[in-house]
Amino acid sequence: MHADQETVRKILTATGDTWAVVGLSTNQDRAAYGVARVLQRFGKRIVPVHPKAETVHGEQGYASLDAVPFPVDVVDVFVNSELAGAVADQAVAIGAEAVWFQLGVIDEDAYHRTRAAGLDMVMDRCPAIEIPRLG
Repeated sequence: MHADQETVRKILTATGDTWAVVGLSTNQDRAAYGVARVLQRFGKRIVPVHPKAETVHGEQGYASLDAVPFPVDVVDVFVNSELAGAVADQAVAIGAEAVWFQLGVIDEDAYHRTRAAGLDMVMDRCPAIEIPRLG
């Protein structure tokens, strides 16, 4: 189990409202698109991070995490598990407070590295599913 309910609640309610969504593009068929919309509905500022740097849901996109010119609280990762570890390392490097690996995104080593660096982390869960459960 990677993240108890307390960590999930902390990230969703107390960590901060600026969420970089890595892998978010204008492709409406991708899970990131819908999840980012749910995050916005619950008051989060989403920051699309994708090589195309597209504007999504009215928010300016950036090609990489280190290109975002303001602090990011949570890095929400919608990339393949093989690429997720590098994103987690970038999240640490930019000073994020938490990393969230989406459903199906699993990298045990990245989880332990990120926790060891002092960040909260959730793996293999979806914030759009978890937020309504908070009550």
